[in-house]
Amino acid sequence: MVEGKLVAYYRVSTARQGASGLGLDAQREAVSHFLNGGAWRVVVEFTEVESGKRADRPELARAIQACRLYGAKLVIAKLDRLSRDAHFLLGLEKAGVDFVAADMPNANRLTVGIMAMVAEEERRMISARTKAALAQAKARGRVLGGYRGVTVTEAAREAGRIAQTARAKAKASDLAPMIAELRAAGVTSHSAMASALNSRGIPTARGGTWSAVQVQRALARIV
Repeated sequence: MVEGKLVAYYRVSTARQGASGLGLDAQREAVSHFLNGGAWRVVVEFTEVESGKRADRPELARAIQACRLYGAKLVIAKLDRLSRDAHFLLGLEKAGVDFVAADMPNANRLTVGIMAMVAEEERRMISARTKAALAQAKARGRVLGGYRGVTVTEAAREAGRIAQTARAKAKASDLAPMIAELRAAGVTSHSAMASALNSRGIPTARGGTWSAVQVQRALARIV
């Protein structure tokens, strides 16, 4: 069952189909039928009028950016709505975006990629098993965490700070179009922007809620 935030992406191959809605209605119906039930909501949707043979599709780029911005999953009606090129599908891995196709819900980045992705899938499975094992240990009363005799070096702390700064800058970049939209609508104060971002369900770089101070910092990174 699909849960959480979703970004819908629809594509038609001709301008005529885009103007008439021919093909789009069927895609929306397929997605709606697939998502029938479950704790989910589509936060935004994008429609592309472009050939599947091309990879330079701006609406799909915006959809991927929206997925990162909202912390959402990309949902499509048919797997070939993304691309006929498996190499392009593997680009979703670099973008850090997961997707689900209504016509092939069990498909993932492994099944549409190449065998080299097996290693990546195995890493994910190991991570999931480790988390499950830790959860079971915690449920049995075992105390997790604590000091294990390892001293965090200043170099490690600096690496962590650099990584956090990079995540914050990436978030600010994804946030720029939304900030421009809010300003155009007359939302200019930091507190008002924070309220608008929170109401739209957009998390901060660390996954929390926005405050005026955090908006101010994000704006500084955008500039």
